[in-house]
Amino acid sequence: MEPLPVPCPAHLIPVASGTGAFHKAYRQAMAHGAVFVAIEADGPRWTVKADTLTAGSGHVVDDTVNDAIRAAIVRLVHNREVGTDAYTGPVYFMMHGVLSEERARELAAALHAALHGDLEPLHRAVPPTS
Repeated sequence: MEPLPVPCPAHLIPVASGTGAFHKAYRQAMAHGAVFVAIEADGPRWTVKADTLTAGSGHVVDDTVNDAIRAAIVRLVHNREVGTDAYTGPVYFMMHGVLSEERARELAAALHAALHGDLEPLHRAVPPTS
């Protein structure tokens, strides 16, 4: 499996449901020195996961990006789109309780782009409050 392109179209976000699939996707990201991102089926809902450790020490996410991601996840929690147990970084990100695979893919792709410095997909997926 090749590393995900940046920006990554939502349909290419891997499904890593189950321990074996998760470990395989995580190891592949690590082998390519890439940011890990995946979605998992969690009963009728979905989970979004991302981890920057797999990209190695050369991958740096600045504070502005981390603040924007954290704010977006807080808005998702406030709007009850994801569970209150969300992890908001700065290295590991997780959002449980996403209603559909399509929305999970959209959020995962936006998070992946943000972790590479492109906040526009995140702002489209989770518009900032005025």
